[in-house]
Amino acid sequence: MGQFIVVKSQDPIRTGIDVNDPELPSLWVGAGQSAQTVTRTSKPIMSAVHRLGLVSAIFVALAAAGLGWLALRAYGQIAVRNQGYVPYSDAPINYRSEDLSDPVAKLQQRLDQGKTALLYEPEHGYLKSVLNLLKVPVDSQTLVFSKTSFQYKKISPEHPRALYFNDDVYVGSVHEGKAIEIVSFDPMQGAIFYLLDEHKVEKPTFQRAELDCTQCHIAAGTRGVPGVLLRSIYPTTTGTQAPSSKSFITDQDSPFKDRWGGWYVTGKLAGASHMGNAVVVDKPATEQSDQATVNNLVALSKPFDTSTYLLPDSDVVAHLVLAHQTQMHNLITLTNYKTRLALYAQATQSKGSGVPADTSLPENVRQQFERPAEQLLRYMLFVNEAPLFSAGSGSVEGSSTFAKEFTERGIRDRKGRSLRDFDLQTRIFRYPCSYLIYSESFDTLPEPAKGYIYHRLLEILTGQDQSSDFAKLSGEERRAILEILLATKPGLPEEWRDYAKSNHLHIQIAGKRSRSSSQG
Repeated sequence: MGQFIVVKSQDPIRTGIDVNDPELPSLWVGAGQSAQTVTRTSKPIMSAVHRLGLVSAIFVALAAAGLGWLALRAYGQIAVRNQGYVPYSDAPINYRSEDLSDPVAKLQQRLDQGKTALLYEPEHGYLKSVLNLLKVPVDSQTLVFSKTSFQYKKISPEHPRALYFNDDVYVGSVHEGKAIEIVSFDPMQGAIFYLLDEHKVEKPTFQRAELDCTQCHIAAGTRGVPGVLLRSIYPTTTGTQAPSSKSFITDQDSPFKDRWGGWYVTGKLAGASHMGNAVVVDKPATEQSDQATVNNLVALSKPFDTSTYLLPDSDVVAHLVLAHQTQMHNLITLTNYKTRLALYAQATQSKGSGVPADTSLPENVRQQFERPAEQLLRYMLFVNEAPLFSAGSGSVEGSSTFAKEFTERGIRDRKGRSLRDFDLQTRIFRYPCSYLIYSESFDTLPEPAKGYIYHRLLEILTGQDQSSDFAKLSGEERRAILEILLATKPGLPEEWRDYAKSNHLHIQIAGKRSRSSSQG
């Protein structure tokens, strides 16, 4: 997933990637896609590179599947910094700013101050210590065997890459890999990318990766902002994407038949069809492949060695949560960025024309952030969520303790209800409103976008908005979500409190201040 960048030998960046390696993903120029198609897919990046003249030859290819990270090696460094064009580097976003408060930045400060330390062990390097210090649960493990990451040579169905996550952080680990790959969400800047060298050193340091990862992680699949995405592909027996085959971005709205290609999935899905745990049968080089023949996935013939991983699982419930959370993160960041960009442009224009700063925002300016805010609102209420099963026909059951521990981290009202409670029969959650509403990233959404979301959410939950878009939300479900939020979500606007008071809702209202950290 994302893009691989191939640089000629005379350019001042060394990738450590052999461009003639047959294990590289098959979507190279001339191998399933035209140069025109690739350039169009990556137009913002390609145009910026050509404009700046950073390299003499760049070919871009979509990597295979999963959460993709790419690290270019510059003079022996793990991460490339201060080189090349990185979108959103200028005001008002200032993406390259060092003023960060994401979980990894905070952990690095503690490491620098000697308040904690990363512990190394021969079998798993720094992985266990990283997960522990970042409070990322081991049972969130999912396993992807498609060849993504700059460590693609070490990824295969026999040695899948392990991914772990909590509400704010994603951690990737490759068997016998050179680096741990981390995406850490900053409340203002969105996804911040880090690498941690897996070699044992006296003072291990998280290195911020800028050019490396933004090449992949500012794309259509991340909604054009620094973010994360899950890709489902038709994998070959080596983990590369089958030539001439389709790929899919996976989120909560994705049909199950298109999910998890290139991934292991463990647990019970009551017979639901998906693309996981399977590969495309290798065809002789003389035979032509088309999508019809590629569609014939076959189950992997032998299991991988689970003893080299922290757990033997790639839990289906963790997969479901991951599919929701990745695009929810992107929509929060998109709304944040669009609001800041719109307000900054309007302030600049008003200052130049002498318009008072407190003048009401024009409709065209409001639309710039209300559109993504409305997208975020609908996604957080699971408006287009793909159904798991029809009522009474089946249920999802995980293979690890993930579901139990995820639920236990929920903030509960006096009736014992939480937005982290699962349904796992017809849909993912019992109360369809995203738990990331408690996250610091959500709380940091700038006004007036955050106020707009809260106002619209109140309209929907109180039944004022009865449009067909929200028809799947019953009156009982709306009432339950409203009561849970009133009791557990600090910082709700005054109109929410006024509604509760005027409608005699006997609820212990949560405090006015927002929590400084997420639940997970």
